Amino acid sequence: MTVQNSVLAFTLRSFLQVSFLALLGALAAPAMAATPEETARQVLAKSPIIDGHNDTPHQIAEVFDRDFSKFDLNVLPADVLAKTHTDIRAARAGFLGGQFWSVYVDAALPKHEAVTRTIQQIDVVRQMIARYPDSFAYASTAAEVEAAMKAGKIASLIGMEGGHSIGDSLGILRQTYALGARYMTITHSLTTDWADSATDAPKHDGLAPFGFEVLAEMNRLGMIVDISHVSEATMQDVLDKTTAPVLFTHSNARAITPHPRNVPDSVLSRLPQNGGVVMVTFVPGFTSAERREWEYQRSAVAGRAKTEFSGNPTGEKAAVDAWIAAHPQPKATLAQVADHIDHIRKVAGIDHIGIGGDFGGVDELPVGLENVSTYPALFAELVRRGYSKADLAKIAQGNVLRVMRGVEKAAGK
Repeated sequence: MTVQNSVLAFTLRSFLQVSFLALLGALAAPAMAATPEETARQVLAKSPIIDGHNDTPHQIAEVFDRDFSKFDLNVLPADVLAKTHTDIRAARAGFLGGQFWSVYVDAALPKHEAVTRTIQQIDVVRQMIARYPDSFAYASTAAEVEAAMKAGKIASLIGMEGGHSIGDSLGILRQTYALGARYMTITHSLTTDWADSATDAPKHDGLAPFGFEVLAEMNRLGMIVDISHVSEATMQDVLDKTTAPVLFTHSNARAITPHPRNVPDSVLSRLPQNGGVVMVTFVPGFTSAERREWEYQRSAVAGRAKTEFSGNPTGEKAAVDAWIAAHPQPKATLAQVADHIDHIRKVAGIDHIGIGGDFGGVDELPVGLENVSTYPALFAELVRRGYSKADLAKIAQGNVLRVMRGVEKAAGK
């Protein structure tokens, strides 16, 4: 072998040795860690979100007069999506696997009209499911929700928002259950003849005697008791007497944002015993303490302007507009939503958290959570805060499915 060939052979052996060692090093090195966004999507692909509250049926009634020929829910125009925050394309992008569609009617309606409109709204949800069978599947039990998600569809449930919807009648309660309603919020914004609201003057110190009858009948039927919107006394009465787990379908933690619609620690601390879940919402005034304070001050300014400019609506509006111009409205943020989740985990535990965005029910949403496609961004934030994949799966769907099974079991007894 010539000197030139010997040098060439040595060089080749050295190259092969270095390459082999590099390959071994690459195999031994840990895989590149997934980003928080990748981790969130991995979890949600296996455990899609079940959201506790979406007001798209109300928007369909308001914007389109319940006429499904006027729109295509697969892809809504931008101006309509700005109201619903929901269409099928966005829901798929956001890993939405199940939705309690809210059946909402005005709490101030006369009883007979509230009942009529409630049934019309149930019909809206039923029509929506029937018109988009490739995307939606009606579900009324935990098993049906799981079967729908397994089939690649969005499990669609019905929730009535407010006890005024039953017109003070157990018979109507039973019939709305027969029509598919699987939760009822005990009150909405106004106190009823049988239960105190969080945002109205109390009359009963919680539940009136008929309120306890409604609660017992809901437990017997297997209808989830939703105690968003109710006063703290009503929350406590429900937890004292219910035989099934409860939901707060769209509420936050009062210790973080002191709004009466949020859940105080005295109630959060009882959830482990009950098994219930707070489905954290994205409503700005419930999410941001700064936004809540701004809204309070704006209301005070509006009240003073109404008195000062009595009979002069132009002057009244100008005074309020001037105050708003001098005091820009604070924005709620995705991080603040995560702060509420952190607090509920601290007080009640990871088994008592869910998601209830209230999409379609508000004019504005937190920065980063503008529509149903944005759920993964919130879950990525939770990954950054140290939540495990198991934690994320519980928040996405595991906890609310456990509540549903608990309610079904209690009814079976």
